[in-house]
Amino acid sequence: MESPGWDKPLETASRASLDFLHGLPDRPVKATAARSDLLNSLGGELPDEGTDASDVIETLVAVAEPGLVGTQSGRFFGFVIGGSTPAGIAAEWLTSTWDQNAGLSLLTPAAAVIEEIAGAWLIDLLGLPERSSVGFVTGAQMANFTGLAAARNWVLGQVGWDVETSGLLRAPHVRVLAGHDHHDTIDRSLRFLGMGTDCIVSVDSDATGRMLADDLGRKLAEREGPTIVCAQAGGVNGGSIDPLGEIIEISHHHSAWVHVDGAFGLWAAASPVLKTLLSGVERADSWATDAHKWLNVPYDSGLVFCARPEAHRAAMQVRAAYLSYAEDSARDPMDYNPEFSRRARGFAVYATLRALGRRGVADLVERNCALARRFGELLSAEEGAELLAPVSLNQVMVRFRSADGDHDAHTRAVLGAVQDEGVCWPSGTTWRGQAAIRISVSNATTDEHDVDVSAASLLRWHRELTP
Repeated sequence: MESPGWDKPLETASRASLDFLHGLPDRPVKATAARSDLLNSLGGELPDEGTDASDVIETLVAVAEPGLVGTQSGRFFGFVIGGSTPAGIAAEWLTSTWDQNAGLSLLTPAAAVIEEIAGAWLIDLLGLPERSSVGFVTGAQMANFTGLAAARNWVLGQVGWDVETSGLLRAPHVRVLAGHDHHDTIDRSLRFLGMGTDCIVSVDSDATGRMLADDLGRKLAEREGPTIVCAQAGGVNGGSIDPLGEIIEISHHHSAWVHVDGAFGLWAAASPVLKTLLSGVERADSWATDAHKWLNVPYDSGLVFCARPEAHRAAMQVRAAYLSYAEDSARDPMDYNPEFSRRARGFAVYATLRALGRRGVADLVERNCALARRFGELLSAEEGAELLAPVSLNQVMVRFRSADGDHDAHTRAVLGAVQDEGVCWPSGTTWRGQAAIRISVSNATTDEHDVDVSAASLLRWHRELTP
């Protein structure tokens, strides 16, 4: 077998990777290269002749790195993006090196077994039903899609309709009840599933974004028929968690399937201190979360769990004459996610869980929550700074008031100045019609110094930009 010369380009990439990681504390969190510079330096016509692989990597590093936002930094607080642990990164390197197609057990036994083991650990860690099925997907978008696909099949099956063979054209109407502040990936999943967003019935929520169980009960009672309820564990703005126990009890009373979007908040179940916030979550029918958020696994890594494995498998399974399927005692990963061919995502999840252990995952979640509270305390002590919701989990939502009354413009100006300065990188949002800054503490490397200097940057720009 021909050897293409692995050593030099891989050594170049390894050295560049370590330089990047070790340099995170000192580099600006923002990207410093303009789009036009990246296009000019990296683009142009595809050359006729190839280039030495190590030269390609060196050029890529030199030109692309300034165009990277430091999402791995302990001072990146935007969009609920976690960092990566050393074990997770190392396992990802191996995943690319091994280059396994993780669709079938026969094709890659190690990848399939790793998913079984990591899946069982996750079910135990999060306190979900032991017989739950697990799918390793790209992120919470596809986890929500997969969970809702299983839900759609099951609720229609309860009224005698097989959607997998008969489709939706003449199917009974399915209602999907979701809180007013549900995440947009729910809407997008319903579009992908051919159900459309008109099937959504909005349920009122309180000032923090928590679904109101009483309003849910009223709306469930309005009509019978196939029904799915989407609850939320961790709102992307304020981090609020729906009253899950009440929601699930009411929903099951009306024979509805309950899907929990727990993209980051579901990880609170791994903490003995915080799991009471999710009381009753284990009684739901399906759950979605991201490993690349609070577990700090490299992108992309989402997870879907289903308490009804037969519904999960029926929604995803496919059979073709040319494929070789596992024995009944084994698990084919492709039966539990929407993809045929995909990378072996389980290795990084397994390595991260093994390296952290049960206590390490809990410590990560609890530490981030404590740092978020510290952020909130530092900001709210400042005149003109207003927290728009109590600090819940790892999310902080702040607004800055201006003497001229244009609080929205002032808040956005502070955000822009802070991002441009590069000490930290929070993201913006709109909450109840008001501009706000959203701070998500999701990185395993974030410490008190990161919070203190980041809060100082926000407050300094608030003072400097106040008319």
